[in-house]
Amino acid sequence: MRCVRTRSLLAAALAGVLVALALAVARPALSLETSAAAAPVRIMPLGDSITGSPGCWRSLLWNRLQSTGHTDIDFVGTLPPQGCAQAHDGNNEGHGGALVTTVADQNQLVGWLSATRPDIVLMHFGTNDVWSARSTDTILAAYSKLVDQMRASNAGMRILVAKIIPMDSARSCSECAQRVINLNNAIPGWAAGKTTSASPITVVDQWTGFSTASDTYDGVHPNSAGDQKMSDRWYPALVSALGSAPPTTTPPVTTPPVTTPPVTTGPGGCTATYRIAGQWQGNFQGEVTVRNGGASTTQSWTVRFTFANGQQLTQIWNGVRSQSGANVTVTNVSYNGAIPAGGTTTFGFLATWTGTNTAPTPTCTVT
Repeated sequence: MRCVRTRSLLAAALAGVLVALALAVARPALSLETSAAAAPVRIMPLGDSITGSPGCWRSLLWNRLQSTGHTDIDFVGTLPPQGCAQAHDGNNEGHGGALVTTVADQNQLVGWLSATRPDIVLMHFGTNDVWSARSTDTILAAYSKLVDQMRASNAGMRILVAKIIPMDSARSCSECAQRVINLNNAIPGWAAGKTTSASPITVVDQWTGFSTASDTYDGVHPNSAGDQKMSDRWYPALVSALGSAPPTTTPPVTTPPVTTPPVTTGPGGCTATYRIAGQWQGNFQGEVTVRNGGASTTQSWTVRFTFANGQQLTQIWNGVRSQSGANVTVTNVSYNGAIPAGGTTTFGFLATWTGTNTAPTPTCTVT
């Protein structure tokens, strides 16, 4: 009897061990799968006091993203929230008084990246460098070093770099306003030379239409109106970087026209399709899809269209625009000129309209 009982106890103990081992093996796999599925996109706002003290454009941007369905995101940074009236994810790297040249020279970004591991960086940086009479070339060299460090942290980093907001020379320094213009004029060329397909750089124009008189409280830092403008400028570029087109509704929204203009095939089999993605009082969002119907990969493309009702482009992403009166020309940026045979690329824009918003018929050429 004792032998039988011993064997029974050993069998029970062995069964318990096997069950425990099975659970130990299964649980880590389940945990990893769940963690991977739930990982949000990590977004780092990077800059000086315009970004972080308190940088309430971030709270507006966060809440707009949440309200339009972009909820699987995480604003990251080693600095905590620094005020603002509405609840938001306030983590950031907006260091008051910081110079981008100092951050680059002292390799400060490396530690911030290691601590937060972002997937996307929103960078508005250089105001204090302008104030301190750093040259445009010196500032751009610092930008390049920071971009290299971002890519060392994450080879697929999406990088949004702002043309910085203007400065009031009367309240800051007599030469600062022109220095900002000089820097902003140089940023697109710098970005075009630094961008890659794996880690694209998108230039976000925070300068155009921004008034130091009505959009700042001291000639430098944005007030509530300025915060709203900055949020509005970041939003479509960030949504694009998140991997989807900007949402089709922006409150308050009216129903966009349902008519679709004809598609015209241009030289090389290139076609361009125009679409109004969203429309609200005085403004609308459009996008154009460029398709390569030829037999070989393109090197570059150009889209042209003519507005019929006085519409004016105010912002564009994934393209370079020029507008003369009603005539609009958009060319590729460095990372989307090559379209494989049968492939497509899309650029989007914001524009104004009054009364009527007839969709134009675009034409397309490729080389």
